[in-house]
Amino acid sequence: MRTITLSNGKMVEVECLSCALTSGVIEPEGGVVIETEYFHAHQDVAYPIKGLIILASKRHIKCFDELTEEERMDYINILSKIRKAQRKVLGIEHVYYFYNEDTTHHFHTWMVPRYEWMYKFGRSVESVRPVLLHARNKLNNEENIKEVKEAIRALGEELNK
Repeated sequence: MRTITLSNGKMVEVECLSCALTSGVIEPEGGVVIETEYFHAHQDVAYPIKGLIILASKRHIKCFDELTEEERMDYINILSKIRKAQRKVLGIEHVYYFYNEDTTHHFHTWMVPRYEWMYKFGRSVESVRPVLLHARNKLNNEENIKEVKEAIRALGEELNK
């Protein structure tokens, strides 16, 4: 078991944070954006950026090539659906996608939107870490968190029609 501090300060003991989130043992702050048979999408409010979505597999795997054919089809379909909703509901024109296999969690993809304010950190993938840290350290206030949660609600509403 590992002790993990959630973005709201609550500490939980879990074997795997992703498993706890995707199984509903832990409710992500702001709630679930959309869920399918194989995947679970939520926003990590530790990085309070409207529309930043984490799409995680429900099955405990680490690598893209471990997905079954059904999971691969579901993954690309739900990823595309989320991206379309980001554009339609939140006006997000550009997104960076990240997936890594050396994580302590299991297979998940980060969908990090690009907003105009982010360009002061650069235009390349190297700017994403400073953007995330800026959001965590400077945008973690009541007003912005309220906007992020409203974006979560709006995306969820669009995606679950």
